[in-house]
Amino acid sequence: MNLKSSLEQWEYYTTFIEAQMATADVSHETMIPEGNHPKFSPYATMPELNRLGEKGWELVTMQPVIIGKNHDVMVHPNNITVWASSYFCVFKRRLQ
Repeated sequence: MNLKSSLEQWEYYTTFIEAQMATADVSHETMIPEGNHPKFSPYATMPELNRLGEKGWELVTMQPVIIGKNHDVMVHPNNITVWASSYFCVFKRRLQ
């Protein structure tokens, strides 16, 4: 047996997901408790995460970031605490 053909192969997808309750359609998310939530609640990311999961994408990592105008990212700038509602996400799925 060819060892290379027996190894799993993956494809990857990277994107930014915003935690903005004002623009997120969370009405169909049964895992979100009823009631009002803060405007940058992580619950706002669930519709997009679930949409990608339905397409076979598995979340590998999710990191809060500050997004620059060129889609560059800043993480922990100069040891200063900064609030972020944007997340850099990496997903993977098996190649078909």
